[in-house]
Amino acid sequence: MISVRRRTIAFVAALTLLAACDDGGGTAEKAAPAAGELKTVTYLTGAGVQGREAYIYVAMEKGFFKEAGLEVKVQPGNGTEQNLKLLQSGQADYAIVDITAALIAYGEKKFTDFTVVSAVQQLNLSCIMALSDSGISRPSDLAGKTIAYIPGGVVYTLFGAYAKLAGVDATKIKWVSMAPAQMPQNLAAGSIDAATQFAVGKPAVENAAKGRTAVIMPFSTYLTDLYGNGLAVTKKAMADDPKQVQAFNAAMLKGLQYAMEHPDEAGDIYAKYQKLQPARVAAAETTLMKPYVQSANSGGIGTLDRQRVVRNIALIQSAGIIPAGLSPDDAVTYEIPSGK
Repeated sequence: MISVRRRTIAFVAALTLLAACDDGGGTAEKAAPAAGELKTVTYLTGAGVQGREAYIYVAMEKGFFKEAGLEVKVQPGNGTEQNLKLLQSGQADYAIVDITAALIAYGEKKFTDFTVVSAVQQLNLSCIMALSDSGISRPSDLAGKTIAYIPGGVVYTLFGAYAKLAGVDATKIKWVSMAPAQMPQNLAAGSIDAATQFAVGKPAVENAAKGRTAVIMPFSTYLTDLYGNGLAVTKKAMADDPKQVQAFNAAMLKGLQYAMEHPDEAGDIYAKYQKLQPARVAAAETTLMKPYVQSANSGGIGTLDRQRVVRNIALIQSAGIIPAGLSPDDAVTYEIPSGK
């Protein structure tokens, strides 16, 4: 009799516990990870998984995310707008975006439920790239040439502002739409004269061109205040769990710092996780990225300065890319709350 009574009490207690966990809609909330258990999160790279993304694998390999209580699943991104779409739909927890492109997307009201929490590169990576035997050695040489671009890509979007400052006659350029993965091969074959690229992509282009030298015309020479890529999360994620955002960001930046100090090792780590580029190319991209990450006019790796964001916004507004009204606090968080 006592045994039956005890079982009845236990059964009622179990039902009570289940009811307490129910969210009111008939489904139970996910339990928080147990002590020592890793929380799995999804991270989107900028575009594809190039050697410039080695730092995320460094943070994984060195255990920086594990120390933060996180297990990271890396997925290849497909540019800022697609990454923001996946981020806001809940299909990713963290995403790399071009900060200027993200500000443009917010200013155009395409995406507004996100905030950028750190800058991977303190300087914008956008550039026009050509091979040295193309007859192009300076911006003015681009007139009359065929340039491949990604529709909606930030390099193409910013080209008008760059051209005005660099003395390029943009009306004489023939633009050809092309997937980024096809650009190095088409440059090598001579079917295009130049391509919109990121400056750190030089080793990959030269690899496709069998060692021929690539010429880089970086936008940062003239558009000096624009940031490069940054880490974005939804505003909801920031409000719900700022402690996790802070932990993820700190671990990622620790991996970035290590990669900048050990580019060859970063290349080897990248090649362990990815086969898209050989270790030497990934190491070369990481080496080229260092001055963009550790710019002399920044406050340190990952930092975001509100006044620079103001200038970023002013530049894209003056170029007629977005209307007035975008605040520097709309899409950027300068200090992540510590959370509870």
